[in-house]
This record gives sequence, C-alpha cells and structure tokens, in this order.
Amino acid sequence: MRTVRDEAGDTFVLLKESSDSCKLRDPETGEETYRDAAALEPVAGESPLTTTAQAVPEPVRRVLTATPDERALGLLVDLRERGPHSVRYLLDATDLCESDLLGILTEFRAAGLVEEATVAGERGYGTTELAEDGLASLLD
Repeated sequence: MRTVRDEAGDTFVLLKESSDSCKLRDPETGEETYRDAAALEPVAGESPLTTTAQAVPEPVRRVLTATPDERALGLLVDLRERGPHSVRYLLDATDLCESDLLGILTEFRAAGLVEEATVAGERGYGTTELAEDGLASLLD
C-alpha cells in the first residue's frame, strides 16, 4: 500500500498496481476504483495507514489519538457530561494525582479537546466543540 494523489489533488490508498492502471481506495468513503497510473503521483512522507485512518471522522480521530487510557477517556467524558470543572474539584473528585491530571489536561489542550474556563472563580477546564463532536459520535 502507498498513498497517492490524483491530478485534482485528491488522496487515495494505492492497493494494486499494473503497468497502466492502479486499484485505489478513497480513504473517506472506502470506495475502490481503477485509475490510469500516469495520472497519479506518490505522496512522500504520508503513511498509507494514516491515509486510511481518514475514514474515521476528524473529531473521533482526535479523541482516540489524544486519549492514552481509560482514566483519561473517563475524565474527558466527565468534563463533557458535567463540566466544566475547577482543577481543585478534579483533584478531589478523581483518583488522579496532580501531575497525572495536569499531564492529561495538557495533552487534551494541545489536541484542542479542552479549554481553560473559570469555574467558581478558579481555574478550570471544559470540553471544546471538537471534543463534544468526537465524544457524541463515540457515545451514540
């Protein structure tokens, strides 16, 4: 498998190749087609597995790739369902130590899944629209 691009700039996963044609899969729809090999160019530096992952909606991919374990996933779900929460509340209500909590929140912030919020005059965190969309797809 390789990642290729056609003349319109669309990206595909190359499944099979002959001298004049290629069997391709559209990563977003899963549809397989044949195209002229001369009309395709390889995409350097992009793994075909990364291209294939585009079948999963972006908000869901972001939740999956930013969530290292079930406790972190539970934190994100709780922030969606009952948040935003202050950092003090999260330290008291969860079994996460301060460094683990802040590490997870930092990863979530970098992924665009949580944002800072003021809760009862204290610093806290709530989910972003991206996290809401990703979790909604997973929880439905």
